[in-house]
Amino acid sequence: MSNVSELHATASIAGEYLAFTLGQEEYGIDIQKVSEIRSYETPTRIANAPEFVKGVINLRGIIVPIVDMRIKFNLGTPTYDQFTVVIILNIGHRVVGMVVDRVSDVTTLSHEEIKPAPEVGSAMNTDHIVGLGTIEDRMLILVDIDKLMSSADMGLIETTALAA
Repeated sequence: MSNVSELHATASIAGEYLAFTLGQEEYGIDIQKVSEIRSYETPTRIANAPEFVKGVINLRGIIVPIVDMRIKFNLGTPTYDQFTVVIILNIGHRVVGMVVDRVSDVTTLSHEEIKPAPEVGSAMNTDHIVGLGTIEDRMLILVDIDKLMSSADMGLIETTALAA
């Protein structure tokens, strides 16, 4: 019975993913969560915000918190260049921006191309990783962006907003 539930879980994550780079790794998020991709602009800093929250921007009248995923994932000191972009996401009736090194493409993954995420013990929190997409020699770390952005340590989105 567990094989059926594992297969169902993998089947539900097959689809189109926006591929982006953080450091040396390539990640993928569900394209349906992406509203737009913008070039990086320095956000307005918010006092007492966690280090990974770079600040906020005004996006057509909506105040959008900007999260630097390189800081969030402890990937060294971020640098901002012409390839640095902000992915604007719609998550649980909230708009959030996510800073990444670069965006590469939109990739369609079939059931066969998605492998379960490895168990790595308690050394690191991998609750937000839903699987690994493998296409030829590429590997995408597939992120459940809803789960990541609504996690308690992010403090950006109420979990009740996701249920609505």
